[in-house]
Amino acid sequence: MRPARHAASRDHDLREFLAHAGEPAYRLTQLLHAVYRRGVTEFAHMDELPRRLRDQLAARYGESVLTIRPIATQRGPQVEKLLFESRQGARIETVFARYRSGWTSLCVSTQVGCGLGCTFCATGAVGLVRNLTVDEICDQVLYVACRERVDSVAFMGMGEALANPHTFAALRQLADPAHHALSPRRLTVSTVGFVPGLRRLVEEHPRVTITVSVHSPYEEERARLIPLQHRFPLSECLAVLDEHVAATRRKAYLAYLVIDGLNDTDAHARDLARLVARRRRPELFHVNVIPYNPAAGVDAAYRRPTPDRVRRFLRVLRERGVRATRRTQFGDSIDAACGQLHARYLGDARQSTGSAEATD
Repeated sequence: MRPARHAASRDHDLREFLAHAGEPAYRLTQLLHAVYRRGVTEFAHMDELPRRLRDQLAARYGESVLTIRPIATQRGPQVEKLLFESRQGARIETVFARYRSGWTSLCVSTQVGCGLGCTFCATGAVGLVRNLTVDEICDQVLYVACRERVDSVAFMGMGEALANPHTFAALRQLADPAHHALSPRRLTVSTVGFVPGLRRLVEEHPRVTITVSVHSPYEEERARLIPLQHRFPLSECLAVLDEHVAATRRKAYLAYLVIDGLNDTDAHARDLARLVARRRRPELFHVNVIPYNPAAGVDAAYRRPTPDRVRRFLRVLRERGVRATRRTQFGDSIDAACGQLHARYLGDARQSTGSAEATD
């Protein structure tokens, strides 16, 4: 089996393959219908296609159209976390959440590891291995969508989404009527402030929802948490958001990770409120307050705040007119922080290998 190409998407490769095989143009439409409307990912079960062609496709791409496969799963009451492995052996995480309202959301990864070195993040401890391809990003959605209804997709998993140029094509594919047909409003991209990518995002995908990680209203403290602050200050990032919000009148989100004893004081909340108040359209900015979830491989000094501390932080923001909510968390029992399932899986594998070697 030939490995998947990284530069071109699967659609492009399939179109070329079918043309070279002398197949009519509608074969690609039939194949996409099987995958995205019937949820069939194995070529052998695509009854729309002739058996001869199904055999040719399987010989070229393998049994399944998917470029990733699940190798580990953790489940909680409302959440499921999957660890996928690519055909080249790279491992990435995806989280599927079911809300009590019936709404479902999928959090996808965009990179294997991450090179930005945020000190609170388990993925940062892995380092950047490579960008995911368009297909590897979208196949996280496809795998789950074949089994569950996916109402929204958030680019909030492993990696900095806007540092991967394939993210933009993945957004187009997820919104494409021939694929998942998701409204751009149901797609969210989270960034720690990669400004070149943010500028491209607001230009190419103005209807996509944007979340910017703030985590501190103070530049020096934020730089300790998010080293990218040295290259792209938060003020530069917020200036891009200001223009976008004013032009589109679409709400923008600011994520604030509350870490016990570090950035959880009333002063932090007051100065965060001032930061929001200085926006051109402050009423269109919403703060998501997220209690820190301790992660393997991260500074042990970072601790989860008490519920009372989080409530007080929210109250200070709201008293100053800031629209703010505590973001729902489902994953404390399933290693839900980015990179944790990956780290746990590697740790278990190493332990198993070590035990086997000791036995030998």
